[in-house]
Amino acid sequence: MADKILVVEDDEGISGTLYRGLTFEGYKVNLVYDGLAALASARDDPPDLVVLDWMLPGLDGLEVCRRLRAAGQTPILMLTAKDAIADRVHGLDAGADDYLVKPFAFDELVARVRALLRRAKPVAEGQGEVLRVADLTMDTGTREVRRGNRKLELTAKEFDLLELFMRHPRQVLTREVIFDRIWGYDFGGESNIIEVYVRYLRQKMESENEPRLLQTVRGYGYALREE
Repeated sequence: MADKILVVEDDEGISGTLYRGLTFEGYKVNLVYDGLAALASARDDPPDLVVLDWMLPGLDGLEVCRRLRAAGQTPILMLTAKDAIADRVHGLDAGADDYLVKPFAFDELVARVRALLRRAKPVAEGQGEVLRVADLTMDTGTREVRRGNRKLELTAKEFDLLELFMRHPRQVLTREVIFDRIWGYDFGGESNIIEVYVRYLRQKMESENEPRLLQTVRGYGYALREE
């Protein structure tokens, strides 16, 4: 069955290109032109992935992203002409899993769509593995994460970041390594996107006052280890 993509874009030229191109690639595409229609479509016909423009009439893409993220873990690829680092951080902070600046190459968009869909799909039975660090466990097949007996609800990007740390326990990972492995492109030296996501993980991992596992190594990066 073809993956279902909800495209939310009010520019008719761009929306038409996305509809035709993604349909040609084999996806089932639902196309809407404003934020309220996007929320209604996602509710009535849940997509496998959302391609979401930031600048929309009425309810803007940032608020749509927040509401979609609050309702579930559907991957969200945000499109926008806003190319400042702070804007990228705001988009990801709202719950987007990836961010593409206009104008963009359609081939790059398709590659990112495939990557997001691939990460969101459960691993076939028997192909996952269970990672453990202290009382933290991660099942890469079911994408279930637990701190002791408590289940943690992580976004796709939070899961990817924590998996990176859990595959390198006690090892200090630099910002450069994290950017390369998780985002695949550089936000620039002044971006605090890593700090933002580390804070998200800590809030979820320590919500019941558990000991800190994700440590800051000043001047170097971060490491997952017991104090």
